[in-house]
Amino acid sequence: MIEQKMFNIAAELICKRYPKGEGGAAVVRTEDDMYFTGIWLDTINESVSICIETGAICEAHKHGSRVTHSLCLSREDENSPFEILTPCGVCQERLRFWGDGVMVGITTPDRVLKFLPLSVVQPHHWTGAIPAGEIEDYDYNQRNTTMKSI
Repeated sequence: MIEQKMFNIAAELICKRYPKGEGGAAVVRTEDDMYFTGIWLDTINESVSICIETGAICEAHKHGSRVTHSLCLSREDENSPFEILTPCGVCQERLRFWGDGVMVGITTPDRVLKFLPLSVVQPHHWTGAIPAGEIEDYDYNQRNTTMKSI
């Protein structure tokens, strides 16, 4: 199951990168079954921090791969349970580049591993006001560029 594999990858990364204390990691999966990870950007100035998912999203862009799933996981400390974090609004916008069918892990009261498509998470997205084919998304870029995966 893709979702459980993503959870395991993120949990393993948190335990490795943050053996003690608070930690977070994200995983995005692409249609060609590649998994990219990201972590918090540790800074001394919180105003320049970026979301946990950002590194993984940038890797998918770098490789020219369509993202199909995204999961963000965190924990308070090494003795706390993992928490699934619904992508923030900024990350939802970043993920929307690959369409409203991207499956995202969401926060639930009972901490179950649950994914929903972006179309459900953001049912009234502003792109509904733009004519089809005019949004410069992944499909648009595939039709109109010679971008190569590296």
